[in-house]
Amino acid sequence: MEEFSKLVELMATLRSDKGCLWDKKQTIDSFKTFVLEEVYELIDSIEKANYSNIKEELGDLLFHIVFISQICKEGGFFDITDVVKDVYNKMYNRHPHVFGDMPRDIPIEVKWEELKKNEKGDYSPLQHIPHILPALLRAYIISKRAAKVGFDWPGLEDVHEKMHEEIVELQKAEQSGNIESIKEEIGDLLFTIVNISRFHNIDPEDALRSTSNKFVNRFSYIEKNTDLSSATLEIMDRLWNEVKGMEKKGH
Repeated sequence: MEEFSKLVELMATLRSDKGCLWDKKQTIDSFKTFVLEEVYELIDSIEKANYSNIKEELGDLLFHIVFISQICKEGGFFDITDVVKDVYNKMYNRHPHVFGDMPRDIPIEVKWEELKKNEKGDYSPLQHIPHILPALLRAYIISKRAAKVGFDWPGLEDVHEKMHEEIVELQKAEQSGNIESIKEEIGDLLFTIVNISRFHNIDPEDALRSTSNKFVNRFSYIEKNTDLSSATLEIMDRLWNEVKGMEKKGH
């Protein structure tokens, strides 16, 4: 594609002797924060269904990918062509039900696990899950991968039973006053709730983000309709229920 080639050439120019001083001094490490920021901006645009912003954020993310590839090319490691070629080959090989002779009725999860094992001899379902991921998202991915190989509760009611068990254990830890035990039990409870989310095919990160946004919007309503420095809890609760009722009516 001509436009993509022009972007790659532009990046090479920016990193050249005649290029931009800021671009020239960037390293791979510089992009750990940059890329993360762009991904979150893209997610925000997707949630708002703002397609103009989605297009812009995809472009920003693509530019960062080209930028990182250019730095790696200068170091003699690989270039953007290698990146595209590798991902093409990987996706082609991982869809034998489309491009090969594998039956189409085999669940995609089973196909991918088997294909990954063939690609990497030492493959493990829980390998290569970045520790830097948000904790809820990482827990969701861990539990999904474990479930794919059969390590899972038989049904949703079993996860609910586990959740109630974890609540009791948390209450016992709170009674003991041992902060490390409390921390551990809160983690166990959260991990169990993540699995309830997984059984419903709901991303817990997405669910919590929506609830956080809802809380902020409701709290903003309270701020606009009372003086927080003097308002009683009763007044704030009344306003909270008021805006909650407005939400249900679609206001």
